Amino acid sequence: MASEFSRPTKFPPGMFEAFKGAEDPAHLSRVAHDTAAALLARVQADPDPEVVARLVAYTDEHGIDAIAELWSRASAKSLPGALWRVYLLRALIRQDPRSMSLAFQRGSEVSHTIDQVVAGAAIPAGPDEVVELADRILHGLFTGDFAVALERAAAFARVAATGSVSLADDADESDAVHPDRPAKLTIRAHRLVELADELTSCARLWRRDALD
Repeated sequence: MASEFSRPTKFPPGMFEAFKGAEDPAHLSRVAHDTAAALLARVQADPDPEVVARLVAYTDEHGIDAIAELWSRASAKSLPGALWRVYLLRALIRQDPRSMSLAFQRGSEVSHTIDQVVAGAAIPAGPDEVVELADRILHGLFTGDFAVALERAAAFARVAATGSVSLADDADESDAVHPDRPAKLTIRAHRLVELADELTSCARLWRRDALD
């Protein structure tokens, strides 16, 4: 998977749409679990602001592939799997903040849940606001309530998914310039829902002290 990424955080066309949650293999890599647990324990025990800032911005310098090498193949319901998914969501937002903010804003308008409140984005949520939100959510993994940070990421993904579906409904399939836009938005919505479900499961496991 790592070879499909280019530095620092750019996805090739269609990469996120093709992303699927990792299946639960019989034997997970202990390296992924050990590094995730050691990193989280170390930072939460002594949350030096400079260290946390470097972790939040790590993929900006080293690329999302550096994180993928460690954690992307871990189970969706695991500590490294949870960390990977939040980093992935942040990378997606930073790569295309305009379209993600548009999806989130539309989702906030048409959804009938409290997810937009849970996510904690400013309203209206423009490109700068969703980028800042992504950084705050990732920051919260290391310095705040881990489960709350996961729930905020999941809430953002659900709202953006709802917005993507709504935008797909509005898209004109006869548009000669972007005839495949509705399909791409629908696929992205499906992946965001999948991501949200996995993050929500991880949050529940964390609260039960069962997220390995």
